[in-house]
Amino acid sequence: MKRTVTHLADGRELIYFDRHDDADRSAVDTRTLPPPPRASELRRDRLLGEWVTIAAHRQDRTYLPPSDQCPLCPSTPGRPTEIPAADYEVAVFENRFPSYSGRVPEQLDGVVPGLGRCEVVCFSPDHDASFATLDLAQVGTVMEAWADRTAELSTLPGVGQVFCFENRGAEIGVTLAHPHGQIYAYPFVTPRTERMLQVARAHRDETGGDLFADVLAAERAAEVRVVAANDLWTAFVPEAARWPFEVHVFPHRKVPDLSALSAEERAAFAPLYVDVLRRLDRLFGVPMPYVSAWHQAPVAVDRDLAYLHLQLFSSRRAANKLKYLAGSEAAMGAFVNDVYPEDAARRLREAE
Repeated sequence: MKRTVTHLADGRELIYFDRHDDADRSAVDTRTLPPPPRASELRRDRLLGEWVTIAAHRQDRTYLPPSDQCPLCPSTPGRPTEIPAADYEVAVFENRFPSYSGRVPEQLDGVVPGLGRCEVVCFSPDHDASFATLDLAQVGTVMEAWADRTAELSTLPGVGQVFCFENRGAEIGVTLAHPHGQIYAYPFVTPRTERMLQVARAHRDETGGDLFADVLAAERAAEVRVVAANDLWTAFVPEAARWPFEVHVFPHRKVPDLSALSAEERAAFAPLYVDVLRRLDRLFGVPMPYVSAWHQAPVAVDRDLAYLHLQLFSSRRAANKLKYLAGSEAAMGAFVNDVYPEDAARRLREAE
């Protein structure tokens, strides 16, 4: 895998990932850009004990541009983009409108800065592609990029957790249609991860077992909610799914993060994941909006408790209906699902 590091006109880092060593990545960003924004502000919610990030500069981020003005497509003569090259395989660059940044103001005046880093991962140069249409070699390149960035971002000062994810579809809130994902290097451990690790610790103390491994073993034994599986990975609908269509993808070997996966595990993930994505798209005959979220171990704590896995979920509950987070979910955090998880798993298995 060839890895080429360069910089955009405003100093942000850009990294190309290529399967071929002869890829030419000498193109230069010719734009005139303002300096990147300073780090956001962290504020503590005293009622919940959670961090909230205030990033007002993100109000000005690019919003639903027409396809001929997409900033994630390769550059063409007369139209430079975030990717200076005329073509690319996978490109990763610092977000122009980051939620977290290492650029800290000199005068903080009691403000807690949102230290960290936010990156954009472009999965393909093809504006009309999707992750589900990538060939398996391309998925492998994306996996290499995720693993590389997880390892590197974990070494940054103050980073507590690295989160690789993809939001797909306007229904989810995506503002750029080009196939891409993001990586957040948080300056804290996220609430969901803290809660999962708390439950995992209690399970270990009570039973001596590993919560995640026990859940995976139970789902594989029951089979009724398994959507797809191979020798190294299993995809299943969780027993208490919060979303109408939600699939968790676990490696059979416990590892803390993407960088710890073996070459065989990375290769085995690609066909299974693409199969699940294509089943989601076939379910209603329209592209399925989704969030695809990698749950990784925190950088410095509880790495022995954590178990790498992917959570994939959609807000679509029927061909012409979406699930909105209304009163119970949004205010109380108490989910009500309109679809039996067993039915969701069956329908996905039948979506050949």
